[in-house]
Amino acid sequence: MSNLTRLLQKIKDNPVIYIDKPSITCLDLFVGGYLSQLGDLGLTPEGYPMEGFDEWMQEIAETNVIKSWAGIILFLFRSERNAFYKFFELFEKFIKQKNHSKIQESEDILRLRQDLMFPRFDIYKEILGAIKKRPAMYLGTSSITRLDMLLRGYSFARREVGVPPTEPEREFEGFQSWVEEKYGINSGQSWSKIIIFYSVDEDEALQKFFELFEEYLNRSKRLL
Repeated sequence: MSNLTRLLQKIKDNPVIYIDKPSITCLDLFVGGYLSQLGDLGLTPEGYPMEGFDEWMQEIAETNVIKSWAGIILFLFRSERNAFYKFFELFEKFIKQKNHSKIQESEDILRLRQDLMFPRFDIYKEILGAIKKRPAMYLGTSSITRLDMLLRGYSFARREVGVPPTEPEREFEGFQSWVEEKYGINSGQSWSKIIIFYSVDEDEALQKFFELFEEYLNRSKRLL
């Protein structure tokens, strides 16, 4: 069983721990952030279990429209929750079909190179700036929840392979408590949920996040 397969099973068993709620969109963003960061860390994909799943879903749905597996499942089953649980049924059928067709499955979705040198790339330093300019390119739509899921997947991947946090990543760790203090909230809610509570919608919350994050960084610098 691959690392990704084990992770998906954990998310299915307890989605709240990883993505707050049973949501196909949150799952898609989390998995995307997870796989993207492992790739950026210098890990080599080796036929990971979801390879070909997009095309398989298009065949199942009998559509030529280019959509992600999450988009197709959400369209077919209407609600985020229904689509979330239906994904696991479909994914299990997909894996069985791959095995039946004797398509080689790798035991691990990613292999650490022997001479691995972790790049200095950091999502908090480089990608956040790009997302701020063009959120739809990275998140599909302007959404603070989608950003949160992407960052969670990114951070989970780094912890899983034992990569020490970069300086910008360590700096971001204090953002949660700073947001709680700023809004006078100590409810255990994530920073994204707190910000969206005080916003009109996901788009406004995302814009507010960047304003708050910049304020947080400037505050941190003043404290140095």
